[in-house]
Amino acid sequence: MAETMKGLKRTHYCGTLTLSQKDHEVVVAGFVQKTRELGNLTFIDLRDRTGIVQLAFDDSTARDVFEKASSCRAEYVLAARGVVRERESKNKDIPTGEIEVLVQELRVLSRAQTPPFEITDKTDVKDELRLRYRYLDLRRPSIQHNMLLRHNIMKATRDYFYDNGFLEIETPMLMKSTPEGARDYLVPSRVHPGSFYALPQSPQIYKQLLMVSGYDRYIQLARCFRDEDLRADRQPEFTQIDLEMSFVDQDDILDMLEGYVHHLFREVMGVELPLPLPRLTYKEAMERYGSDKPDTRFGMEIIDLSETVRGCGFGVFTGALEAGGSVRAIVGKNAAATLTRKAIDKLTEQAKGIGAKGLAYIRWVEDAPSCSFQKFMSGEELSALIARLGMERGDVALIVADKNKVTLPVLGQLRLTVGKQLDLIPQEQYNFLWITEFPFFEWDEEQGTWVAMHHPFTMPLEECLPYLDTDPGAVRAKAYDLVLNGTEISSGSMRITDYELQQKMFGALGLSAEEIEAKFGFLVEAYKYGAPPHGGAALGLDRLAMVMCGAQSLRDVVAFPKVQNASELMSMCPSPVDEKALEELGIGLRTTDKQ
Repeated sequence: MAETMKGLKRTHYCGTLTLSQKDHEVVVAGFVQKTRELGNLTFIDLRDRTGIVQLAFDDSTARDVFEKASSCRAEYVLAARGVVRERESKNKDIPTGEIEVLVQELRVLSRAQTPPFEITDKTDVKDELRLRYRYLDLRRPSIQHNMLLRHNIMKATRDYFYDNGFLEIETPMLMKSTPEGARDYLVPSRVHPGSFYALPQSPQIYKQLLMVSGYDRYIQLARCFRDEDLRADRQPEFTQIDLEMSFVDQDDILDMLEGYVHHLFREVMGVELPLPLPRLTYKEAMERYGSDKPDTRFGMEIIDLSETVRGCGFGVFTGALEAGGSVRAIVGKNAAATLTRKAIDKLTEQAKGIGAKGLAYIRWVEDAPSCSFQKFMSGEELSALIARLGMERGDVALIVADKNKVTLPVLGQLRLTVGKQLDLIPQEQYNFLWITEFPFFEWDEEQGTWVAMHHPFTMPLEECLPYLDTDPGAVRAKAYDLVLNGTEISSGSMRITDYELQQKMFGALGLSAEEIEAKFGFLVEAYKYGAPPHGGAALGLDRLAMVMCGAQSLRDVVAFPKVQNASELMSMCPSPVDEKALEELGIGLRTTDKQ
């Protein structure tokens, strides 16, 4: 029968004990990491969320305590009372390696079956098994480190914004379904048959209403839900650090957020970020890095070759220019040994897979460079091209010719791939970057029309207002993203508060008066009663934690994550519900045969 803690009270966490507690009586509790028996000596490594401490049992230990220790196995839950002493054989690999606890009293609080995998960071079991037994996986030190860091992020976040006059206000989890770019998770109403709540994709509308209500600085660690396909940096439910400010302009919000990340990294990581953070417009970022979330920890920026190759003898280049496109390249310095012909063939397949028609290259190994299009260009043309690229022996250039919407993102992806292959990306570096002046609209080839890149309350730049009717492609938004090491961690904008301008924006987005009233009527009406200028942003807490932990997936920083098909392997949700529950909701299920 399991024992209890009655009469014992934990005095220390395992990982906090040091030589300063020598000769002190302590009580520790935790899980058995491993046991070792050496004749008349028994040792147990006891683990809690702070680390491991060695429990020692020797000739001085009472016989019943010694026998109890010998019966312990991995993952048993123990409480131990004893005296801290200096270890004879020290372990420099753990913080408590100089001491051990000579146990006087031992209680087995819970016995454990042999776990399906060893609770260690060296485990190489498949993710599916770890997630099936997530409560065991969460015991591993690396995951516990991530959970602690996530906790510290949340604490530092609240501390900073509270100190800057923000109010934490909760917004509804059951709300009206409104279009926000992804499918809603819908919740049927029993009281209102045939009607549904939606789980919030974000608190966007409510936080704007709070500004109308006079709460000029709002903050919330908000749970959000989006029914969309998953990937490494996306989960169906996630947490936003959500904020909104009144009586401000864009620079005020950016300054506030710069102060926040500076505070966060100093408090949580011990890293001093240089301020102000660099800024690039969307156009600059795309032309230099081929991405609106560029990783600036390494160079290899995109080079525009259009003027250099204009009128040359290579039809692929000239054809792209005549069609209104461009010819652009990236150069891998001293990359020839890594970027072999076979490696370039793989990069070509990657380029084709993301939209390019092909990939031209120059590879300089011998005295003279060789290139895939050498026979189509004169010696002078090739020399001018190499000079423009700044190439030297050992370098490799990768070239794409097409419309800008192809050349830029393709080279942006190749830049990341090659950067990793050449080991150019420093891992212990944190590069923040603001991206501003996003396009307001983007052209949808399938619909043959302009569609909004942002939610319909985003403010256009004042100088772009005349183009709303005449040239939508020229309209830029008062929107901004914060990027960290190539990951977008925050997005925000200034909001439209002028009733007439808001109606004009709805019209530009093709919304009818009926649609406006049905989806946003209460917000539009609120603006009639006076709305201060305001804007805000939302930072992805999960993504931020993922980058700060150096994790490869959001699963490593979320306690109970979903997998690719949006299911949770541990509890096996989603799952069917009984017929009675569906009847009460007035819901009938329709099944279709899978073809």
